[in-house]
Amino acid sequence: MKIIIVEKLPIRLGQFLKFADMVQDGIEAKIRIQEGEVSVNGERETRRGRQLQHNDVVTLSNMEARVVHNI
Repeated sequence: MKIIIVEKLPIRLGQFLKFADMVQDGIEAKIRIQEGEVSVNGERETRRGRQLQHNDVVTLSNMEARVVHNI
């Protein structure tokens, strides 16, 4: 699992996918989320604007990344 340190919370799911290099761009993020390929904390998420918080775990295919706030 990758640990992704973010400066400001909350961060939107689509932005996080790009920031964590799990997708190439916003269009891919949008499609993957709408198709139900992304989960947050083990639950499928279809809202691109989902607000992520510290310690949320995002999964896409075989990739996992944890949101960590740089305090």
